[in-house]
Amino acid sequence: MFEGKPRELFARFAIPQMIGLLFNSVYTIVDGVFIGNRLGREAMAAAAVAVPLIEILISVAIAVAAGAGVLIAARLGSGKGDEARRLFNTAAWMMGAAGLGVALLGNLCLEPLALLLGAAPEVLPQAMAYLWYIVTFAPFQLFSFLLGGMARNDGRPKLAMTAMIAGAASNIVLDYVFMYPLNLGIQGAALATALGPIFSVLILLPHFLLRRGTLYFQAVRPRLAEGRSILVCGAPSFLMEFSIGIVTFLYNVAVSRHGYGELGLAAYLIIGYLMLILLTLFLGMAEGLQPVFSRFMATGEEKRNLAMRRFSTKVFLGVGVISCLLIFLGSRWFFLLFAPEDPELTAFAASRSIPYFCGFFLTGFNILMISFLQATRQTGRAMVLSLLRSVILPPALLLLLPALLGREGVWVCQSAADALTALFAICFLAFPARSCYSKLG
Repeated sequence: MFEGKPRELFARFAIPQMIGLLFNSVYTIVDGVFIGNRLGREAMAAAAVAVPLIEILISVAIAVAAGAGVLIAARLGSGKGDEARRLFNTAAWMMGAAGLGVALLGNLCLEPLALLLGAAPEVLPQAMAYLWYIVTFAPFQLFSFLLGGMARNDGRPKLAMTAMIAGAASNIVLDYVFMYPLNLGIQGAALATALGPIFSVLILLPHFLLRRGTLYFQAVRPRLAEGRSILVCGAPSFLMEFSIGIVTFLYNVAVSRHGYGELGLAAYLIIGYLMLILLTLFLGMAEGLQPVFSRFMATGEEKRNLAMRRFSTKVFLGVGVISCLLIFLGSRWFFLLFAPEDPELTAFAASRSIPYFCGFFLTGFNILMISFLQATRQTGRAMVLSLLRSVILPPALLLLLPALLGREGVWVCQSAADALTALFAICFLAFPARSCYSKLG
């Protein structure tokens, strides 16, 4: 499964996960298209409130899946199948606890949660209606990502892709049914989004229940030390995905604070949909490559790992440059999908998308470096890059650039953050950690 040249391994692992995640992002975008065309600008602003929470849920799932995946790949590479299964089951316990916690706390604190996420008084009822479905069905969202990640580590990347595509397709169909024939409004859009992961879970479960691979469910008691190791290894992935939620929240606040109002929030929502496509391409490829980097790390194949990284870097930068060019040339046509009868909104979003995406060709490079450093157990360096592009630079730049450039400086902050993060990543490449291949853990 792990034999072949970098090009072959990239096609075998990175492409299926990228396609799966792309379909996963497509249903989110289609959800926005239905909301924009059926319910209008106010409903879009309400849906925008839920985006940070959805991204946080995904970040938790990816953190556990990636952290467990790195450790499991090391065990499988060393022939320790029993230990790998223990880690898998510990991860399942962790995800179950997280899902139930979100569902319970979310329902108890729904209105404060909506207000915390930036819901304005005029959209609060719709935002709460949307959020209720998201928090109630959170366990399925979390498990769909965990089981997909575990299937990839178990040598079944196409199964993970199929499950994600099925979840996305069901969401699109349900969006139409709930919002048009049944006329359920914003609740219909939220319900479709909440039900989609259930179909993914149903496709993935038989692999683990019927013991079709090395990883399967067992009645084991989770160990605190194993859970801690999973979280430590998964922390960079958590921050990498969590940054989407953080940045979305910060932008929602900044856009409102600088007087853009409902127009600005709706514009940022549809700009965010375009951003989601880019991030999906990069995150999908990076997640797909994680088992490859981790396996080569476990087996001591440093030269193959570095060759894989170099090839992947070229692909990521190439995809980034082409994506930015397409955005600069045709973003207006994309935005028309969401608001064909609101020329003010589409024109505003198109004009702000240029500064917003001007540095996004470096986003993929940063994501690849975080994934590579994490997979090769250089957790500290991966954490530095994740913290820079998520927790440190965006808030600092959202304060600094509008003060220097006026309120229009808001729209260039994320690109500036990625550019500065890339400089640190290049420094890490120039000064590699020589001891990482001796730390197989």
